[in-house]
This record gives sequence, structure tokens and C-alpha cells, in this order.
Amino acid sequence: MDTLTRMRAFIDVVEAEGFSAAARRTGRSKALLSKYVRELEDDLGALLLNRTTRQFSMTEAGHTYYRTAADILKEIDNLADLVRENNADLKGRLRVSVPRTFVDAEVGQSLIDFAKSHTEVSLEIVAEDRFVDLIEENFDLAIRITKLEDSGLIARKLSDFRVYTVATADFVAKYGPLEHPQDLNRVPFIIDTNSRWHNNVRFTDKDGSTISVAVSGPVEINSPQATLRAARAGLGVAIIPDFIANASIQSGELVTLFDDYIAKDRGIYAVYPHRRYLPAKVRSFVDFLSTWFRRQH
Repeated sequence: MDTLTRMRAFIDVVEAEGFSAAARRTGRSKALLSKYVRELEDDLGALLLNRTTRQFSMTEAGHTYYRTAADILKEIDNLADLVRENNADLKGRLRVSVPRTFVDAEVGQSLIDFAKSHTEVSLEIVAEDRFVDLIEENFDLAIRITKLEDSGLIARKLSDFRVYTVATADFVAKYGPLEHPQDLNRVPFIIDTNSRWHNNVRFTDKDGSTISVAVSGPVEINSPQATLRAARAGLGVAIIPDFIANASIQSGELVTLFDDYIAKDRGIYAVYPHRRYLPAKVRSFVDFLSTWFRRQH
């Protein structure tokens, strides 16, 4: 019996939290799984699982073995996927975490265009405004709109983006002059609660220093699209991503404020777990989006 079969049986039992559950999940008998795990322990000369009639727990050696074995099996599976996909049409399910901001804006068309171009790929788009755990929640990759921070993930920038501080010309005439970010603490502000700063918005001056401004206003919304509508209605100043605000700025419906205080280090990224063998469907998706964004500029 080969080591990989025994290793996989052990992983199945641990992740199913029991021999019976693992047997139901894998279609193998409980006795066979128990045999494989026992043989693995014999080969290693170490007890991996503490067994009772009702439950089991991993030993210290079991914890150590599980962490490394799980990574090894994932690499083997990814390599197999890579070989299959490189020798055939791209197929299978691609599970992607995407911010609602991205999906609802015009840039969300990039996802639809990928699906149209790769009909053999089943694209599952999960739109929610939080940073998911890609591994724990079984995502292939995520789209993130952010200033990228070290996360242990592999990241590829798809596009630069900036945020604009905007208001209607009539609003500026009523409350102006608005020449410095600190002026925001005396005017109505539309708060997008998706922002990590909420009631304290941040700007960057020419020297790279951060300016924090306390804001308040008549409306708090967890949607950049609704924030845009509120700003166009003259309810206050708002901070909105360029890919949502551009059309209203170009039409003159909104004017920009504090352009010298816009942070330059933000981007739209595709992020995915570090893998020695990246599945071809993930690589194709990222390549497609990168090309799609280049064509927009």
C-alpha cells in the first residue's frame, strides 16, 4: 500500500472529524480507513490519533504530520490539475470572492466577459464586502480593492485606482471655500460605512504624511453607488472610487476636491494562496482580467 493513500486517508479522517464521517464522505468503509491510518502510524512509528469509542483527537505528532501532509497533498492535487488543464480545454468550477463595489460598477463587466469567453469554466462569484479566508472558505482567489498589505498571499495588480473627494458645485458654493481636508469637519459628509475609517477619513499630503479628519453628516451608507447618488443629490461631500465616480465628474455633475491629497498607492488586485503549481483556470482568469483592464486605459 503506498504512502500517499495512507496519508490521504489520515487527512480525510481529520478533516471529517471522525472515521464514520470520513467513510460517508469518501465512500470507503470505516474499517478500511482505520486500517490505512494504523498502517501509516506503524510506518512512522508514532501514534497520530487518540481513539475512543465515541471520539478521537490528534496527538502532538498527529498535529505536526497533518500540517505538512495537507500541504503536500494540495500540491500534488494542484499539479495534477495543472497537467490535465494544460492538455485540455479549461474546465471546472472557479470560486471567486469579489467586493460588491466591484461587481456593481462597470468594471464588473470583466467577470461577465470572462464567463462568456470561457464557457467550460463554471464561475462562482461570491460578492461581499469583507476579506475572506481563501483557504478556510475554499476560494480559488479574490479580487481586492485596497492598499495592499503583507498577507502571505500572492498578489497581482490588475489596475491602479484612486478615490476622489466629490460634491456638487452648488454644495461647494454654499459651504465653501473647501481648500484643505480639515475643512470637512465643518460641512455635511456622506459616510460610506464600507470604508475602514468610517467617521475619521484619511488623506495623504505631498510629503506622504497622513491627515485624519473627523466627519459627520446626514447619511451613512454601505454602498459606494448609493453614496454617489447621495452626493449628486447635494447631501454632502463624499469619497468615492474613480471607477464609480468618473462619469459624474466628466459630466460636471460632481466636482473634485483636495486633488493634491489623494493617496497614490492603491490598486485592484487578484490575490490567491501561495501554490507551487497554480491551477491553469486561476492563471487564465487573472491573465484575462489583467488584459481586460489594460484595454480600458
